[in-house]
Amino acid sequence: MAHYIKPGRLEARLVHGTVGWLARRGLSLAGTAELSVRGRSSGEWRAVPVNPLDVEGGRFLVSARGEGQWVRNMRAAGGGRLRVGRVGLPFTAVEVPDEEKVPLLRAYLSRWGWEVGRFFDGVTARSSDEDIRRIAPKHPVFRIAMGE
Repeated sequence: MAHYIKPGRLEARLVHGTVGWLARRGLSLAGTAELSVRGRSSGEWRAVPVNPLDVEGGRFLVSARGEGQWVRNMRAAGGGRLRVGRVGLPFTAVEVPDEEKVPLLRAYLSRWGWEVGRFFDGVTARSSDEDIRRIAPKHPVFRIAMGE
Protein backbone atom coordinates (compact mmCIF):
# COMPACT_ATOMS: atom_id res chain seq x y z
CA MET A 1 0.00 0.00 0.00
CA ALA A 2 1.36 3.42 -0.95
CA HIS A 3 2.11 5.96 1.76
CA TYR A 4 -0.16 9.02 1.68
CA ILE A 5 -1.38 11.46 4.33
CA LYS A 6 -4.67 12.87 3.11
CA PRO A 7 -5.46 16.48 4.04
CA GLY A 8 -8.52 17.09 6.14
CA ARG A 9 -11.55 18.60 4.47
CA LEU A 10 -11.01 22.00 6.12
CA GLU A 11 -7.31 22.09 5.18
CA ALA A 12 -8.00 21.06 1.59
CA ARG A 13 -10.73 23.62 1.15
CA LEU A 14 -9.43 26.56 3.18
CA VAL A 15 -5.63 26.34 3.04
CA HIS A 16 -5.07 24.69 -0.35
CA GLY A 17 -7.91 26.64 -1.92
CA THR A 18 -6.56 29.95 -0.64
CA VAL A 19 -2.94 29.26 -1.60
CA GLY A 20 -4.03 28.14 -5.10
CA TRP A 21 -6.27 31.20 -5.49
CA LEU A 22 -3.39 33.50 -4.51
CA ALA A 23 -0.95 31.75 -6.88
CA ARG A 24 -3.40 32.15 -9.78
CA ARG A 25 -3.42 35.87 -9.04
CA GLY A 26 0.37 36.16 -8.96
CA LEU A 27 0.82 36.15 -5.18
CA SER A 28 3.21 33.41 -4.14
CA LEU A 29 3.41 32.66 -0.41
CA ALA A 30 7.09 31.94 0.33
CA GLY A 31 7.58 30.54 -3.19
CA THR A 32 4.44 28.45 -3.62
CA ALA A 33 2.97 27.80 -7.06
CA GLU A 34 -0.07 26.05 -8.46
CA LEU A 35 0.67 22.71 -10.11
CA SER A 36 -1.69 21.49 -12.82
CA VAL A 37 -1.50 17.92 -14.10
CA ARG A 38 -3.87 16.04 -16.39
CA GLY A 39 -5.85 13.33 -14.62
CA ARG A 40 -4.67 9.88 -15.62
CA SER A 41 -8.24 8.61 -16.12
CA SER A 42 -10.30 11.69 -16.90
CA GLY A 43 -7.76 13.71 -18.88
CA GLU A 44 -9.06 16.80 -17.03
CA TRP A 45 -6.58 19.28 -15.56
CA ARG A 46 -6.22 18.91 -11.78
CA ALA A 47 -4.61 21.66 -9.68
CA VAL A 48 -2.90 21.65 -6.30
CA PRO A 49 -0.57 24.11 -4.56
CA VAL A 50 3.07 22.98 -4.36
CA ASN A 51 6.43 24.21 -3.09
CA PRO A 52 8.90 24.09 -6.01
CA LEU A 53 12.49 23.52 -4.90
CA ASP A 54 15.52 24.94 -6.72
CA VAL A 55 18.75 23.04 -5.93
CA GLU A 56 22.09 23.31 -7.72
CA GLY A 57 20.58 24.57 -10.96
CA GLY A 58 17.76 22.01 -11.00
CA ARG A 59 14.09 22.40 -10.17
CA PHE A 60 12.18 19.77 -8.23
CA LEU A 61 8.73 18.97 -6.89
CA VAL A 62 8.54 16.98 -3.65
CA SER A 63 5.40 15.30 -2.37
CA ALA A 64 5.49 15.87 1.38
CA ARG A 65 2.31 13.82 1.89
CA GLY A 66 3.42 10.82 -0.15
CA GLU A 67 1.76 9.18 -3.16
CA GLY A 68 -1.23 11.45 -3.63
CA GLN A 69 -3.29 11.84 -6.77
CA TRP A 70 -1.02 14.52 -8.24
CA VAL A 71 1.94 12.13 -7.95
CA ARG A 72 0.07 9.33 -9.74
CA ASN A 73 -1.12 11.76 -12.39
CA MET A 74 2.42 13.13 -12.85
CA ARG A 75 3.78 9.61 -13.36
CA ALA A 76 1.18 9.00 -16.06
CA ALA A 77 1.41 12.41 -17.75
CA GLY A 78 5.17 12.94 -17.53
CA GLY A 79 4.72 16.66 -16.90
CA GLY A 80 2.29 19.47 -16.30
CA ARG A 81 2.16 23.23 -15.71
CA LEU A 82 3.37 25.45 -12.89
CA ARG A 83 1.57 28.71 -12.40
CA VAL A 84 2.10 31.89 -10.45
CA GLY A 85 -0.07 34.58 -11.98
CA ARG A 86 -1.81 34.33 -15.33
CA VAL A 87 0.69 32.16 -17.16
CA GLY A 88 1.02 28.42 -16.62
CA LEU A 89 4.46 27.31 -17.75
CA PRO A 90 4.64 23.77 -19.13
CA PHE A 91 7.28 21.33 -17.92
CA THR A 92 8.34 17.73 -18.27
CA ALA A 93 9.04 15.61 -15.20
CA VAL A 94 11.24 12.64 -14.37
CA GLU A 95 10.97 10.87 -11.03
CA VAL A 96 14.15 10.87 -8.95
CA PRO A 97 15.28 7.45 -7.64
CA ASP A 98 15.32 6.98 -3.84
CA GLU A 99 19.11 6.75 -3.71
CA GLU A 100 19.41 10.32 -5.11
CA LYS A 101 16.87 11.94 -2.79
CA VAL A 102 18.93 12.61 0.37
CA PRO A 103 20.34 16.05 -0.59
CA LEU A 104 17.02 17.04 -2.19
CA LEU A 105 14.90 16.09 0.82
CA ARG A 106 17.41 17.81 3.13
CA ALA A 107 17.16 21.00 1.05
CA TYR A 108 13.35 20.72 0.94
CA LEU A 109 13.13 20.30 4.71
CA SER A 110 15.55 23.18 5.22
CA ARG A 111 13.38 25.45 3.04
CA TRP A 112 9.88 24.15 3.80
CA GLY A 113 10.19 22.14 7.03
CA TRP A 114 8.29 24.78 9.02
CA GLU A 115 5.26 24.02 6.84
CA VAL A 116 5.53 20.33 6.00
CA GLY A 117 7.76 18.86 8.71
CA ARG A 118 4.89 16.95 10.33
CA PHE A 119 4.72 14.64 7.29
CA PHE A 120 8.34 13.44 7.61
CA ASP A 121 8.16 11.15 10.68
CA GLY A 122 10.31 13.43 12.87
CA VAL A 123 13.06 13.73 10.24
CA THR A 124 14.40 17.27 9.79
CA ALA A 125 17.02 18.99 7.65
CA ARG A 126 19.50 18.29 10.47
CA SER A 127 18.79 14.54 10.58
CA SER A 128 21.40 12.01 9.50
CA ASP A 129 21.64 10.80 5.92
CA GLU A 130 20.52 7.40 7.20
CA ASP A 131 17.30 8.84 8.64
CA ILE A 132 16.55 10.73 5.44
CA ARG A 133 17.29 7.60 3.38
CA ARG A 134 14.81 5.70 5.57
CA ILE A 135 11.91 8.06 4.77
CA ALA A 136 12.88 8.74 1.12
CA PRO A 137 10.64 6.01 -0.36
CA LYS A 138 7.60 7.69 1.24
CA HIS A 139 8.19 11.02 -0.55
CA PRO A 140 8.20 11.04 -4.36
CA VAL A 141 10.48 13.66 -5.93
CA PHE A 142 10.35 14.85 -9.56
CA ARG A 143 13.02 16.74 -11.48
CA ILE A 144 11.21 19.17 -13.75
CA ALA A 145 12.41 20.91 -16.92
CA MET A 146 10.48 24.07 -17.70
CA GLY A 147 9.24 24.94 -21.14
CA GLU A 148 9.15 21.40 -22.46
